[in-house]
Amino acid sequence: MASETHGTFGRIGIWSGALHGSRTDDAGRHAIAEAVAELEELKYGTLWIGGSPSAADAAALVAATRTITVATGILSIWDHPAEEVAAGIAAIDASARERFVLGLGVSHGPMVPQYTKPYSAMVAYLDALDAAAPPVGPGHRVLAALGPKMLRLATDRTLGAHPYLVTAEHTAEARTALGPDALLAPELSVVLDTDADRARTTARAMLALYLQLPNYTANLLRPGFTEDDFAGGGSIRLLDALFALGDAERVRARTREFFDAGADHVALQVLTADEGGSGLPLAEWRELAGAFADEL
Repeated sequence: MASETHGTFGRIGIWSGALHGSRTDDAGRHAIAEAVAELEELKYGTLWIGGSPSAADAAALVAATRTITVATGILSIWDHPAEEVAAGIAAIDASARERFVLGLGVSHGPMVPQYTKPYSAMVAYLDALDAAAPPVGPGHRVLAALGPKMLRLATDRTLGAHPYLVTAEHTAEARTALGPDALLAPELSVVLDTDADRARTTARAMLALYLQLPNYTANLLRPGFTEDDFAGGGSIRLLDALFALGDAERVRARTREFFDAGADHVALQVLTADEGGSGLPLAEWRELAGAFADEL
């Protein structure tokens, strides 16, 4: 990957679905602003706003920080028209706009009534971003690519891919599909808990939704997982492949597997047992920053 792109994302990022300022009140927005300022001080490379954020959500994080890259992970093309997204990005202060990366995805049929021909829809969306005034060009966008066609599109039309809920083996396959130069920035979910049974319970609580979505289950069936692995919220084999469960050193070791498979950047999503894992886990983010000090 080009060295300037590597420097933009850093090696380790934080992925969180709790960074949507538009989904909370003033107190919540203040807490988010304080949290992201601390994440920047901890030297994480990129903030990934999970769960189909808007351009406005991203603009708020850009405004609350000074140097860290802010990315949507992932904005749904069905929920946010390309022209509106381009206008929202154009409204970000020009001096900070270079720190913003638009992560795009096609979501899932069960969640989107108008879902049809997702690949063609993504191509049309990228065309619209290119035609916007000002455009949101390939150097400021990534795709939530899982399968071969979308990975090729990510190489041809964007910086690269931000795959979600994938294994290290998928990362190796994605690197081959993307080629050597495109960005590959998978998400890795983390449970910092040395009680194995409790950690698996936390992981299964998060995984339950995704095992109902065919894009993810199809992607897991390809390398040899079976429907039996999806039963009961996920087999131990599946959990061990998809999550980093244990102490910070275990998380570091699992992250190394993704780097060895070809990842340029790994976005860590911390899951906690409280509040369904949806809060701002500052203690865990601080602990991971210590464990990854030489990577940040």
